[in-house]
Amino acid sequence: MAGTVVTSTAEFPVGTPLLAHGYRIGTGQDGGFAEYAKVPSDWLVPLTHLSTQQAMAIGTAGFTAAMSVLAIEEAGIRPGVGPIVVTGASGGMGTRSIDMLSSLGYEVVASTGKEDTHELLKKIGATKTIGRLPAPGNGKFRPLSPSAWSGAVDTVGGKTLAHVLSSLSYGGVVAASGNAGGIELPTTVLPFILRGISLKGIDSVMMSIIDRRALWRRIESDLLPSRLSLTTAEIDISNVAEALESVQSGTHVGRAVVRVKGGF
Repeated sequence: MAGTVVTSTAEFPVGTPLLAHGYRIGTGQDGGFAEYAKVPSDWLVPLTHLSTQQAMAIGTAGFTAAMSVLAIEEAGIRPGVGPIVVTGASGGMGTRSIDMLSSLGYEVVASTGKEDTHELLKKIGATKTIGRLPAPGNGKFRPLSPSAWSGAVDTVGGKTLAHVLSSLSYGGVVAASGNAGGIELPTTVLPFILRGISLKGIDSVMMSIIDRRALWRRIESDLLPSRLSLTTAEIDISNVAEALESVQSGTHVGRAVVRVKGGF
């Protein structure tokens, strides 16, 4: 959620634009579907260059995408060494990952089962679009497949993640944060010990507030998605249930920013 301070006993003066996500928001305490929220100051991130609407268009999905980009950078994978595959590419995190990676100069391959989104994904930076991984009829799982990707952002898990791991190039990394394809991981140690790859788990919920604020500063600079408007829809609070149904049915694309009464 994002908004401006109306009353404060802590470090942020009235009128400060802020965002908040993760920790216990939406689980241990009420989330952002309200005009007002009371939040501990050490859960809050001040906004310096983004509007509250932009911050929510990026949201947790975009923040998790930024964490994934960091994992790829920290593995020493630079633009030009080979393509990065993004699975679940038409979702909120997938679209933000494509936007960020392409803006940094990476060659991005977008994997999605939604054929009608391929042109959109190219507009936000994908160099190439492919179907779901592994491809239907791909046959029996191979512990090692031909090297195809220098790195990956995986939002699916399950057999998709196993296939991506098996087809990473030497020294590659997968930043994994989703389990829409299941929580089981049917793979072997072979790609890890024969190709020196790594699997980096991405969790944005409990990141320290110091690191969280630092990463949002970078999102406001060189990691800022430049094509947010192409994959962002604004909806009224009364349409939240309908939007959630489209997410559950697998038809939703990008992000939906919810307008509560009073707007942004």
